[in-house]
Amino acid sequence: MTSYQRALKQRALTTAAAALATALFATACGDAGGDTADTTSESEEQVAESNDADVVFARMMIPHHEQAVTMADFADTRAGDEVGELAVEIRDAQGPEIEQMETLLDSWGAGRGSDMDHSDMGGMLTEEQMNELGNAEGDRFDTLFLEFMVLHHEGAVEMARAELDDGINPEARELAQEIVDAQEAEIRQMNEMLGAEGSEGEGPGAEATDDGDHSGH
Repeated sequence: MTSYQRALKQRALTTAAAALATALFATACGDAGGDTADTTSESEEQVAESNDADVVFARMMIPHHEQAVTMADFADTRAGDEVGELAVEIRDAQGPEIEQMETLLDSWGAGRGSDMDHSDMGGMLTEEQMNELGNAEGDRFDTLFLEFMVLHHEGAVEMARAELDDGINPEARELAQEIVDAQEAEIRQMNEMLGAEGSEGEGPGAEATDDGDHSGH
């Protein structure tokens, strides 16, 4: 084999090796890019995945929470110490949850549904009841706040359980479970504060909760 032939052979081998390396690199980059795209797509799909039950849950729970926050605001200047502390806890919990649900609706491409009629939601106080609470003071305010908030919480628990039954979005379902756990505990606490734990016929809270067991809501 002449030196020229050896040079041609070496050049051919070098060219083939370079082509193989390029192909392997391109394949590797393509696979990596594909994995990233797939991961991103799956992540976005998980965030956006929702159904009608998820949307209804968020749209209904936002104004429901907002009314509870307003009730808690009344307590700032009207409640006794114990009820006042509870009102602050309720507001501190439900304020961030409102923001979370608004963010979820945005991620689903759904609005708040401001034209929806919320008057028939479970536990929502009427305008007359809100006025009565807003005009009460002292012990009368404390009693009304606790009675009304028990009913309000029971409505929220009912809506949260509907989300757990029918919703599919993981974050919305997790929030619904947190609402059930927190508000059932607060219902028991408020009934104890009313002296209604385990009794019957002592105000709306006692009648609505029977023996204080809310596991069915």
